[in-house]
Amino acid sequence: MREGSLEAPIRHPLAWNDPDFVDDKKLDAEMRRQFDICHTCRRCFNLCDSFPRLFDLIDQSKTGELDAVPSEAFKPVVDACTLCDMCFMTKCPYVPPHEFDMDIPHLFLRYRAAELADGDGSFIDKQIAETDRNGKLAGLVAPLANWATDTRNGLTRPVMAKVAHIHPKAALPKFHGKTLTARARTKIEPNKDAPAFGKRKAVLYATCYGNYNNPEIGEAARAVLAKNGVETEVAYPGCCGMPMLERGDIARVARNAAEVAAGLKPWIEKGYDVIALVPSCALMLKFEWPLIVNDNEDVKLLSRSAHDIAEYIVDIAKTEGLAPGLKPVEGGVAVHLACHARAQNLGPKAAEMLRLIPETDVQVIERCSGHGGSWGIKSENFDVALKVGRPVARQAAEAKTRHVVSECPLAGLHILQGMERIEGAAVPETAPHPIQIIARAYGV
Repeated sequence: MREGSLEAPIRHPLAWNDPDFVDDKKLDAEMRRQFDICHTCRRCFNLCDSFPRLFDLIDQSKTGELDAVPSEAFKPVVDACTLCDMCFMTKCPYVPPHEFDMDIPHLFLRYRAAELADGDGSFIDKQIAETDRNGKLAGLVAPLANWATDTRNGLTRPVMAKVAHIHPKAALPKFHGKTLTARARTKIEPNKDAPAFGKRKAVLYATCYGNYNNPEIGEAARAVLAKNGVETEVAYPGCCGMPMLERGDIARVARNAAEVAAGLKPWIEKGYDVIALVPSCALMLKFEWPLIVNDNEDVKLLSRSAHDIAEYIVDIAKTEGLAPGLKPVEGGVAVHLACHARAQNLGPKAAEMLRLIPETDVQVIERCSGHGGSWGIKSENFDVALKVGRPVARQAAEAKTRHVVSECPLAGLHILQGMERIEGAAVPETAPHPIQIIARAYGV
């Protein structure tokens, strides 16, 4: 038997179409197999709330072993998982190619898929996951929607807590009446004097968040790329399906993958690189989709062509060289590396990108924020999410930089909320995406 963590982790395709995938007895047997390995290792005890819940169940059982824990007690362990992937990517020494074949995030995904197959899926969670529909409708009445979702609104937030089980203090993303795709109709001419001019062109995959909630990320990305001579377009064939993945609706993810891959294929065939603006979506395009629809050639093509925005800027810097003009950012930057960026195995590209700015202090925060997409806004999870993210908020406060940024916009909101609970912490008004800091440094 080889020692673990000596080789790069690999993942198996998800056999979600196999009836055994959602077979309760076979799923329970696999959960017990992997949980028993977790119990004898306990390396992930402080990573998130799933593992402490599991270990408490075992320690408080009659025998102090997994065999005395009833299967129905596993649900709170699964429910505490945010699918951040950090146990698989950074902690567990027993992931494939190790013979123990551990993959806790995909095991929990399988559990949620089985729940959905048994008719136990939450109606509210299903509606929250409809990000395209929600974004389109809220965008039509953006000022009203933003008023209703504001944490200071004592009229609507208690109703949301009662009906949608969203914690009244959880910060929610804003909506915009003019989407990124609408704003992108204005042509931006690339800088002909930039070293990369004529060598690259890219289509920005807007993502549902970038399209409906924060189009400024896409505008900043387009401006920085144009400054560096890159011709850009914006496309949004639909959501990547991460919100559906969180609830175990793998069939829906597969449909979205096929549709989005088909929609982006013509751009790839015309020589465009594909850039995802949000790391969760980049992770879906690069890694999750090929495991779910591994027989789709369009998905495979997109997986090979997709880039994270920070990864792409760093590659320009290394390959052709950046256009001159970056100015120091006064006060420094504390950058949170999002879990779904770390899970892409590309290194700390956001920090590497920000360090291209001259004479600017860049401090790195490399730990889960605890938010986990829609997980952290729920009434039953919000306080736990703040607890998990407390070390991140503390590091951001101790950095004493003027800017706190995160590759994940939702994580950024959550980090600020954590900082607000630290006495004496100077909390910035916003936690922008790192590409917005690059745009600011360029003055574009």
